Amino acid sequence: MSETPDNQEALWYVIHTYSGYENRVKATLDLIIENRGLQEMIQEVLVPTETVIEIKDGKRRNVERKIYPGYVLVKMILTDEIWYIVRNTRGVTSFVGPSSTNPVPLTEDELGLMGLDSDWEPVMDYDVGDDVRVISGPLEGFEGRVEEINIEKKKVTVLVSMFGRETPVELELTQVMKQN
Repeated sequence: MSETPDNQEALWYVIHTYSGYENRVKATLDLIIENRGLQEMIQEVLVPTETVIEIKDGKRRNVERKIYPGYVLVKMILTDEIWYIVRNTRGVTSFVGPSSTNPVPLTEDELGLMGLDSDWEPVMDYDVGDDVRVISGPLEGFEGRVEEINIEKKKVTVLVSMFGRETPVELELTQVMKQN
């Protein structure tokens, strides 16, 4: 069993995989962690997914879809041994970073945007009642007024004018920007 290096904390890294191999890579890494007793060194392996509604042949179905196809997130303490184990897992092509031998951990802001850091709070330049513009997502370019802000869920409700009606839309806090 690997010893945890002194005063090192586990950080989130991104590994690139062959397309369609994300779940296999996760399963293989989970097995390696269990067999070699590496739970202290590799603490979590994630394939981020979201549930979307798909309409096929006139029927609505909930479908699990990968948010970042071709990528797996790994929370680990980076050592030469752990790098070697993860890098040489079948289906892994490289670590994300300036070079495959020098992986860069995700920043706190990146973790917050991905929903992996529960303590993260985005910097918001708007408040309830402010006019905002949607800057990302399917409603990008729409304008509206902030009706509610939910910091715990990291969501904002915006009244957007669609088809001549004010429609409340729930968005991520980072999807809107205050109008000048």
